[in-house]
Amino acid sequence: MPKPRVYLETTIASYLVARPSREVVIAGRQEVTRQWWSSRRNDFDLFVSEAVIVEVAAGDAELSARRIELLAEVASLDLRPETVSLAANLERRLSLPERSRTDALHIALAAGHGMDYLMTWNFKHLANAAKRLVIESILKDAGYVPPTICTPEELLEP
Repeated sequence: MPKPRVYLETTIASYLVARPSREVVIAGRQEVTRQWWSSRRNDFDLFVSEAVIVEVAAGDAELSARRIELLAEVASLDLRPETVSLAANLERRLSLPERSRTDALHIALAAGHGMDYLMTWNFKHLANAAKRLVIESILKDAGYVPPTICTPEELLEP
């Protein structure tokens, strides 16, 4: 039986290598992400995209290098014309601000490549119950099976 396929959105790598946060909620998410990475990541086939690599390369040089190194062994999904079209449709229908348009691309890549899960800590545009229904509707209308958008915590236990 094949392993479930997980698209790792940028926040996953960011939480894995970030300096410990003083904010209790963020620190908890960092710890959960590290626990998932050490105990469960091998139960899944992991994927990222060029969009993730570009995002993790930004910021603090030391941390960006660690994020890139962390993802070096993770397979990368290719960007297809239909993925770009789906992302544009998601951007428009979700009314995403320009600075958040990559979120639509993450969804389109995960759906377009048949991922089982899109793992993220982005609660604003991705792991958001109200938006999830709209996202799923858009994907189904376009003929795609929506991936389950979740956090590492939701996939921590087998």
